[in-house]
Amino acid sequence: MDLPRTPSFRLDGRRAFVPGGSRGIGLGCAVALAEAGAAVTLAARSAAAVAEAAEAMREVGLEADGLALDVTDLAAVEAALDDRAPFDILCNSAGLARHTPALDTMPGDFDAVTAINLRAAYFLAQGVAKRMTGPGSIIQISSQMGHVGGPERAVYCATKHGVEGMTKAMALEWGPRGIRVNTICPTFIRTPLTEPTFADPARRAWIEDKIALPRVGRVEDIMGAVVYLASEAAALVTGTALRVDGGWTAA
Repeated sequence: MDLPRTPSFRLDGRRAFVPGGSRGIGLGCAVALAEAGAAVTLAARSAAAVAEAAEAMREVGLEADGLALDVTDLAAVEAALDDRAPFDILCNSAGLARHTPALDTMPGDFDAVTAINLRAAYFLAQGVAKRMTGPGSIIQISSQMGHVGGPERAVYCATKHGVEGMTKAMALEWGPRGIRVNTICPTFIRTPLTEPTFADPARRAWIEDKIALPRVGRVEDIMGAVVYLASEAAALVTGTALRVDGGWTAA
């Protein structure tokens, strides 16, 4: 009897681009991809932060380099992609949140969040995909808020619902080229950026009430998901959302 073999989760010989990769979820994704064998380019606005993150990865034997880049500057993104060999994997973790009641949303905040979460995400995917020379994987770090609503999150939810929609459309268009396009949708993940939220007793209680499992999210919870979607183990997975949300959207 010929038994089926589990497809490889290894990413040896592949090149990965991780905008937003200098800290938090993005850094976790960059480390996970590099641990699986990929050569990773981290990008962030802060040259110092991205250099520090890349150096820390190299110190433990991972292949990484840093790129100072504002992903909202589309000309700079195009130039950066032109300067490098094509990437096989895009894991876009660049994002912004400015939470206010919908009645109080200011146009400047709307534009800033949309520019990073939706506009930049769209053109990063386009830029990487049009340079791919073979099969590839595009992964957007979306959110559980791309599938539900939340108080004081109308703008954020709008952008993440938009990311979910564009991911489905891009998956249909680019599937014939072997390019898979998916999202990872985390719940609230404990990072330095989310500590103020967890420090608020009312908000922490709201979060814990919504999560079916008996704990909140950690960066490590995202790492296996990104390796899976980047690898041959997910060869038939495209146009979908992998919800790492502890059951938040199950209700």
